Amino acid sequence: MRGRRNWLGAYAALVFGFLYLPVFILVVLSFNSSRTSAIWKGFTLDWYVRLLHNRLLWEAVQNSLIIATATAVIATTLGTAAALALHRRQVRGRLWVEGLLYLPLVLPDIVLGVGALVLFTALGIQLGLGTMLAAHVGTSISYVVLVLRARLSDMDERLEEAARDLGATPWQTIRHVTLPLLAPGILAAVLLSFTLSLDDFILSFFTAGPGSTTLPLRVYGMMKTGLTPEVNALSTVMLLVTAVATTLFQRLTQNRIF
Repeated sequence: MRGRRNWLGAYAALVFGFLYLPVFILVVLSFNSSRTSAIWKGFTLDWYVRLLHNRLLWEAVQNSLIIATATAVIATTLGTAAALALHRRQVRGRLWVEGLLYLPLVLPDIVLGVGALVLFTALGIQLGLGTMLAAHVGTSISYVVLVLRARLSDMDERLEEAARDLGATPWQTIRHVTLPLLAPGILAAVLLSFTLSLDDFILSFFTAGPGSTTLPLRVYGMMKTGLTPEVNALSTVMLLVTAVATTLFQRLTQNRIF
């Protein structure tokens, strides 16, 4: 038994090392004075200073944040309504509707990207932030419905029935009973939609237009001329922001705010 535990511990250490060692190396190299990542030449903060003055990179970050925030809000709103309808109502052609909703989860992103491009081109819609947002929302809704239906399956419907028996209107029941009970699932759906949109490359590549370059597309363009440690510095900043946000979320959940 002890040998088995040691083997499992070593395996876990290898897995975590494989996942987080590249992140650690990236953070360290963001302070490397060398322009190339292969040789360490000393400590410097110059790349963070240059990052502050890189207008094109910050424009890409701004576009990514706009798209990701809008995607999270729209996809979560539509996905919550769809999950409630599928869970509580007898929808005609329910199996077909569920199949269409979950189809983006199994289709390759390249198929979704090409399909979105063909659709927008056929409709004569100019590519830009709007087309990119529509593509991101269309795929993120599937994840939102999946998360919220799992939450709805564990929710006690007798609480809603009790609210209605006490004279609550349907809107009051949703506002004061259903949505608070769904709050953890809704928050998870928001974070998932935001992360998927912020990190997306393939859909963005096919639906982007002039002036709508996101961060993944900008980094991909920089690879053609050679990446600089400015990207490492930006990644470190994003890692720090993510760590702070995750810590705050854990504190809030521990205090039962959500």
